[in-house]
Amino acid sequence: MISQDYIALEEKYGAHNYHPLPVVLARGEGVFLWDVEGKRYYDFLSAYSAVNQGHCHPKIIETLCEQAKVLTLTSRAFYNNCLGPYEKYITEFFGYDKMLPMNSGAEADETALKLCRRWAYDKKGINENEAKIIVCEGNFHGRTITVISMSTDPDSYKGFGPYTPGFIKIPYNNLDALEKALEDPSVAGFLVEPIQGEAGVFVPDEGYLSKAYDMCKEKNVLFIADEVQTGLARTGKILACEHENVKPDILILGKALSGGTMPISAVLADDDVMLVIKPGEHGSTFGGNPLASKVAVAALQVLKDENLAENAERLGKIFREEISKIKSDMIELVRGKGLLNAIVIRPKNGKEAWDVCLKMKENGLLAKPTHQHIIRFAPPLVITKEQIIEAVDIIKKSILEISSE
Repeated sequence: MISQDYIALEEKYGAHNYHPLPVVLARGEGVFLWDVEGKRYYDFLSAYSAVNQGHCHPKIIETLCEQAKVLTLTSRAFYNNCLGPYEKYITEFFGYDKMLPMNSGAEADETALKLCRRWAYDKKGINENEAKIIVCEGNFHGRTITVISMSTDPDSYKGFGPYTPGFIKIPYNNLDALEKALEDPSVAGFLVEPIQGEAGVFVPDEGYLSKAYDMCKEKNVLFIADEVQTGLARTGKILACEHENVKPDILILGKALSGGTMPISAVLADDDVMLVIKPGEHGSTFGGNPLASKVAVAALQVLKDENLAENAERLGKIFREEISKIKSDMIELVRGKGLLNAIVIRPKNGKEAWDVCLKMKENGLLAKPTHQHIIRFAPPLVITKEQIIEAVDIIKKSILEISSE
């Protein structure tokens, strides 16, 4: 079978809820992917930052295989000998009292919302069913009904109502709007992405997160950070919030928590928040399974052992500097932090960001547009300086070729 055969199978038998780049991948290692014909590509999406440690990292894969031979799932009806050590490791790693294990990022966001609401009733004294959570326009926290109810992107929410109430939407990176929203005594939490990834790598002003955190503390409102995409070394720190020395009241993690091997997510908080949920009130059949527990510890250890946050910080600056040297009127703006970056594309001769991505694919690099005019660039954090330079050459070549067509 060739690439088109596999694409045809998905078109015929799969739901049409994605519009993938026309490439069929069969193998991955480090920063590279290979298609079924054997062509090699730089991966500059990293499965939306789930593969920060690189494809098929040997230490993570070895841990996965060893545990898979022994015990994979018990459910939480029983204890297992992997979850406790994992909980101890991750809480000490990030400095929290407790961790609640889930699978997907959206599940972890839902968990954080439930924690916040229960805390509002049990601890803050807000009247039952009146708690409100502030969210930001342009957010992306997942695809569940509750999460799309806070979305301002019609592609996410249109046609899926009725929507879950209880959210106040304010502009991102706007402290005045936050201050006004916090005047409502029924506000229990502020849910925010330290950098809005799906919105096109929207980096807020310096000081935004720390000031927002202080404003929440003044009003006894929980600061909830969705670090599913920005966390785990992607932006040059283990957590993006660390750039401003902010420790969220509730921290949401996912994606690279497994090194791209399986769905693993987690919510971390101190006892005052976490212990408002009692047995039987929240859970997951697969959350905290032995396989995930072992893999997550290995994935976090790789981040630490290989200094991937430092690598992201150093190479991110080089990437932005080199991209900024490209002389093309199609490049409107370059922005990012660490190795989470984006180029805003100005259409030319009918060619848009999608066409640039197709050209980059031809030239051996994979990336994907977001919002039609923005290309996000997020390679695995194990990438080297030499590879960054080579990748920038491919991006430059592709943009210049598109510009001249």
